[in-house]
Amino acid sequence: MSILSLQGISKRYGAVQALSGVTFDVPPGSVFGILGPNGSGKTTLLGIVTDVLKADSGSFQLFGKPGNAMQRRSIGTLLETPNFYHYLSGWKNLEISASIKRRGADDIERVLKVCGLYARRDAAFKTYSLGMKQRLALAAVLLGDPDVLILDEPTNGLDPSGIAEVRGIIHDLARSGKTIILASHLLDEVEKVCTHVAILQRGQLLLSGAVTEVIQRNDFVELSAADNQALSALMLRYPGCNSAVISGSSVIATFDSYPDTAAINGWCANNGIWLSQLQLRKKSLEKAFLELTHTSNS
Repeated sequence: MSILSLQGISKRYGAVQALSGVTFDVPPGSVFGILGPNGSGKTTLLGIVTDVLKADSGSFQLFGKPGNAMQRRSIGTLLETPNFYHYLSGWKNLEISASIKRRGADDIERVLKVCGLYARRDAAFKTYSLGMKQRLALAAVLLGDPDVLILDEPTNGLDPSGIAEVRGIIHDLARSGKTIILASHLLDEVEKVCTHVAILQRGQLLLSGAVTEVIQRNDFVELSAADNQALSALMLRYPGCNSAVISGSSVIATFDSYPDTAAINGWCANNGIWLSQLQLRKKSLEKAFLELTHTSNS
């Protein structure tokens, strides 16, 4: 059973088609990234799932049943940073959050420890760094220990240290068995945190599935020799080599399976070409994503 199942969700704002027939499933225990640039429909989609917005058409199910208020109350959501009181402590702010949500009043100590804020529990919110403020927002989401979390751009605006802190919390929560649905425009964040991904572009779903399957970053080999023209021609005869193109002072070779650099070196030597360079490299995430979006739109 999927935690969340979307069937043909569409939403329009006047002339703007924010979502167009979006369909995908979120498996239990996954960290599911909804990836897309600003304006791709990510926040609109999360708003529909959390009942902040209504879809024009389509439907969704939570825990195998049509979404209802009771189910949504069992989900921790962070769609925007809560309006914490600057002059109150982190603990007092969570007491107010627990009162509003009607859950988790006895859970404050635990969530502060999970989010690394217990030592600063009595400090005023206004003294917190931006990363600490975001971690307090996550702590509020965790009150009552929900099994499913929905987070919209949880690292937005944070510096590298703050991003790493929030990413670490998400990893820990995922290891504890929670299902996390995470919207982000950051490719690197999705690859490092998420197990599954749905890619949106201008309101349309391009692809969804396991991150390793959807965003493929095939390894390639960079080689050099005294005669790169001869090296390129030789590599095109190597079993499994798809291409061998001269780029600057090197030859870039791609393969239909994981390349064995020792075997490649031996192949070249046996054919009279001695390599001065042989490095296994990985396609950049940005290039893989651009290839994906170009292919999906062609």
